[in-house]
Amino acid sequence: MSRTLDHLFDRNVAWAHAKTDADPHFFRRMAEQQTPRYLWIGCSDSRITANDVLGLEPGEVFVHRNIANVVHTSDMNILSVLEYAVEHLKVEHIIICGHYGCGGVQRALVTERGAMLDHWLQPISMLYRKHRAVFEAISEHDARLDRMCEINIEMQVRRVAQTPIVENAWARGQKLNLHGWIYAIHDGLLRDLGPHLSSVAERDALPSIDHRVLNPNEPMSALRRQALDAFSSLSLDDMASPPCCMPALDDGAAKSPRKD
Repeated sequence: MSRTLDHLFDRNVAWAHAKTDADPHFFRRMAEQQTPRYLWIGCSDSRITANDVLGLEPGEVFVHRNIANVVHTSDMNILSVLEYAVEHLKVEHIIICGHYGCGGVQRALVTERGAMLDHWLQPISMLYRKHRAVFEAISEHDARLDRMCEINIEMQVRRVAQTPIVENAWARGQKLNLHGWIYAIHDGLLRDLGPHLSSVAERDALPSIDHRVLNPNEPMSALRRQALDAFSSLSLDDMASPPCCMPALDDGAAKSPRKD
């Protein structure tokens, strides 16, 4: 029998011992049940693992991964995962999370065509070809790819929301929220992209994906949101000097902006 991967078994033993030393009941809890609140639908990229990115322990996230986090409504694999997560585990949140610089999305933008991989990526390829002029107007290659990664996430959120599994959950009043996120490998931060859906009505009120191509959302990291929230809570009186985009104060009243 080949023993070429013994180093991985050794790492497993070291990991199990470290877990037990830190928490003697860790594996007992893991064996009893899994009650995750989250289903993560992400990319198969080896640099991104849901628990690490979210800072959560094993058992807290139910995970499905594939190339470019594509949701095919005819794919029995993802539909089975979705059904089990929603109907049996009763997850409260479904997170569709892609990442910038995705190799799968990059493949969907080239003219080279193969068999299985390009069949899998066909929804992304079709959307790109439909709006090629819009994307090619973005002159910088990486920026064009990242924009396509963003719109792919928005498209996949809509696809999950259109499944009978999710529709039935909403119809019976089950608490279920869908989220579109994107991860940046260069800084390790998640960014909130949207849409966020918790009902059929919210889904049906969404603008079309074609509209989103022309009117992109701005992804928002938690750090930026916190900074904006902190800044917005300040009054002009709290500031040493007003920001450049705000009028100065005069005797407690804001002056009218200058009109040149």
